[in-house]
Amino acid sequence: MSASQIPSSASVIKDLQAIVGEDKVRSDAEILLSHGRDWTKVHTPAPLAVVFPRTVAEVQAIVKLANKLAFAIVPSGGRTGLSGGAVAANGEVVVSFDYMSHISDFDPIDRTVVCQAGVITEQLQDFAEDRGLFYPVDFASAGSSQIGGNIATNAGGIKVIRYGMTRDWVAGLKVVTGNGDLLELNRGLLKNNAGYDLRQLFIGAEGTLGLIVEATMQLTRQPKNLTAFVLGVDDFNGIMNLFNRFQAEMDLTAFEFFSEQALQKVVAHSKVPRPFESVCPYYALLEFECLNDEVEAQAMALFEACVEEGWVSDGVMSQSIEQLKNLWRLREDISETISKWTPYKNDISTVISKVPDFLEAVEKLVTAQYPDFEIIWFGHIGDGNLHLNILKPDDLDKETFFAQCAKVSVGVFEIVEKFGGSVSAEHGVGLLKKDYLTYSRSETEIALMRQVKQIFDPKGLMNPGKIFD
Repeated sequence: MSASQIPSSASVIKDLQAIVGEDKVRSDAEILLSHGRDWTKVHTPAPLAVVFPRTVAEVQAIVKLANKLAFAIVPSGGRTGLSGGAVAANGEVVVSFDYMSHISDFDPIDRTVVCQAGVITEQLQDFAEDRGLFYPVDFASAGSSQIGGNIATNAGGIKVIRYGMTRDWVAGLKVVTGNGDLLELNRGLLKNNAGYDLRQLFIGAEGTLGLIVEATMQLTRQPKNLTAFVLGVDDFNGIMNLFNRFQAEMDLTAFEFFSEQALQKVVAHSKVPRPFESVCPYYALLEFECLNDEVEAQAMALFEACVEEGWVSDGVMSQSIEQLKNLWRLREDISETISKWTPYKNDISTVISKVPDFLEAVEKLVTAQYPDFEIIWFGHIGDGNLHLNILKPDDLDKETFFAQCAKVSVGVFEIVEKFGGSVSAEHGVGLLKKDYLTYSRSETEIALMRQVKQIFDPKGLMNPGKIFD
């Protein structure tokens, strides 16, 4: 397309309005800002327009129009990502799934349900609970994240140790490729070895291959009488000892950790009471199904044994649903609480056995480089995923702070590479991690990824600039 043939912004908007209606295309400053970004604050959003389709046919028509007029598309879900994967900073058209939020076709025998891409995670959780079932993928942003976005980033969360990632609960997908083709993948089958499983390519692809428009999600039985410990420990090796001991003798649904600094921030911000008076460097939160008195006795015996070993300084076990929720808030409110400090976040992982040495190496590097920066640690010990958060000092502007953190990130990712880990455990690559992809993926892998994208999105219109350029 020559320069003289490139359509104007007004022309693109008019053509989009012809597909979805005038009221479902927005270009006012407020909506461009809110829907052109995610939870990251590094890039300034600058989309051309935001379009709100209501049907799969409208999504297909939008993608086909993009191919005709050569404009780029950025999919937008709940915009809760932390890697810049939903940022539109270069005049793209944002496709928001806010109006595609219908749940249908529930099957109690198969324990499956069909969700449009815009279904809120908590909406699906509540739907399952109302039918005596359970959707187990859970995280702090469940009240605003959308299923399409969860699938596009293969979201993990707090119960991976028991239930796995989002990938494990996607029984089928409908996707619109970069060409505008509609693919129906797997159709809810438990067994399907008829060739390549293309469904798995779209899970975790961050919208770079096409747009997820519908998903068949698997549900499971509800857990019974969930109970949690919060245990204070003096060093990180103590947390690993706890994990090994409890994991060997009980079926845990979660095993999380957070630092004293993180706890102080949450208690001050959320007014949640401290779990106990003792102050400890680290805390472990472990959850299990307390099915009967025998399980409760076993849990208490393990707790007492860990105290005798010197691994635990203090602890508390939930005695009610309300107390369970408050204990979880100590962990789940961390991200929201520290957002006021414009944190620089790193979502990294290694194999579980290497976590203590991994954390020690990263913390030593960051504190040596920037001793005045406050570090907040939390994460999922049960799957080797650590969240490193560096808080911006009040007297430092955002640009300088992010530039300094970017320098130290190179060292952090060198440690990740040394430990055979991942530069992005559960939030995707997006814009923020793409320069560091080689620390976790070989050049051959990246070349193959590019070839896969070329097949599904030959014109490079689907979320361009994410994962790789």
